[in-house]
Amino acid sequence: MLAENKMPVVVVVGAQWGDEGKGKVVDLLTEQAHIVARWGGGANAGHTIVVEGKKYVTHLVPSGVVRPGTACVLGDGMVIDPKTLVEEIRAFRSQGLLSRDSDLIVSGRAHVTCPYHRDLDRLREGRPGAIGTTQRGIGPTYESKASRTGVRIGDLLRSERLRRNLERNIAYVAPALVKLGSSIPDLDALMQEYLGYAEVIRPFVGDTSRFLHEQIKKGRNVLFEGAHGVLLDLDHGTYPFVTSSSTTAGGACACCGIGPTSIDTVVGIVKAYSTRVGNGPFPTELLDKTGERLRDVGREFGSTTGRPRRCGWLDIPALRLTIRLSGIESLAITKLDVLDGLPEIKLCVAYRLNGKLLDEMPLDPDDLLAVEPVYETLPGWPGRSPQAVPAGKVEDLPAAACRYLARIAELVGVAPSFVSWGPARSETIPVSNPFLVAGAG
Repeated sequence: MLAENKMPVVVVVGAQWGDEGKGKVVDLLTEQAHIVARWGGGANAGHTIVVEGKKYVTHLVPSGVVRPGTACVLGDGMVIDPKTLVEEIRAFRSQGLLSRDSDLIVSGRAHVTCPYHRDLDRLREGRPGAIGTTQRGIGPTYESKASRTGVRIGDLLRSERLRRNLERNIAYVAPALVKLGSSIPDLDALMQEYLGYAEVIRPFVGDTSRFLHEQIKKGRNVLFEGAHGVLLDLDHGTYPFVTSSSTTAGGACACCGIGPTSIDTVVGIVKAYSTRVGNGPFPTELLDKTGERLRDVGREFGSTTGRPRRCGWLDIPALRLTIRLSGIESLAITKLDVLDGLPEIKLCVAYRLNGKLLDEMPLDPDDLLAVEPVYETLPGWPGRSPQAVPAGKVEDLPAAACRYLARIAELVGVAPSFVSWGPARSETIPVSNPFLVAGAG
């Protein structure tokens, strides 16, 4: 039974390099959640949700937006492009969502992405040593934040302070812009544009840290939605090919202003195979017809950029690392149907490096580039339409698929809470409910 006056707080993180299907899992969990909060990143995220055949893509607003009555929070640690936010607010409202101002709370402490941040990102990506970013200005915005010259959402509501802080921030980035061949932004034009966005955003701006604290204290179900995968974490990921924020479960606390003792459980989202966008090491990448098949069948193209994703077999050493870094207690395994029809499926169960076996992804990037994946081969299963799979039990899946899932759980020591066999809500098999499990007392 649920502990008295204590409803659970659940953190959902991507357990790979992003694009794991967090949007769908968050949407499913919001059936029990009252509040969904994002804590890091910005418009570089792209979460896709399919409801009754209708596709929704969010970049800033949490995936809980498609559940009427669920409050959506953009946390302090985010970097927010006001133009994108205004576009999303208008788009969702035109579909009957976010009908009340209280349905969305935007932190006044979150930092603002400006057009020149996007310019910096784009120009850097066109030079040698590119990271492979989405070119949405995320890294440069975090740079402005770290240099303490940034502009925050709350500044948009105070015109004199906005002008002062924009002027300071432009002065900070101007040398880099000029060096890369760009012009210095027109302050007056920028002021006019951003004051326009401010009038749309104004009703939603608030103290999200206090709001979340009060909701948790009241015993409301709160779901924290990660924007990227743990392997892209600025401190613990495959640096320098990472994002510019904290993507581990601990980032939810630091970036939303809640204490770690508030978190009840962590769910890790993982595809039944691996993908990565952009540059960086990828030990199990398949540069053959199987990799192309995974990409085509899985429709592995970025929802933010449209870029084709690199595809490979599921990487257990990498998954062990993400489970340890985020304290993941259950897994939501997505896109199992993409493996339909393969005669055999491989699992990377270890790495070989200089004659030694490694059971977890190494810290040094040169070591990661040098590892040789050690594979275990499992039998595949016949192709089967997602609609033909009962939305009941995992045991209803093909026997070989059940053995594959069981082997994953055995190797990482964490059981699944969901198994997804297609993009729609109905194409998901619930194994356990993280809210109920977390709240058991």
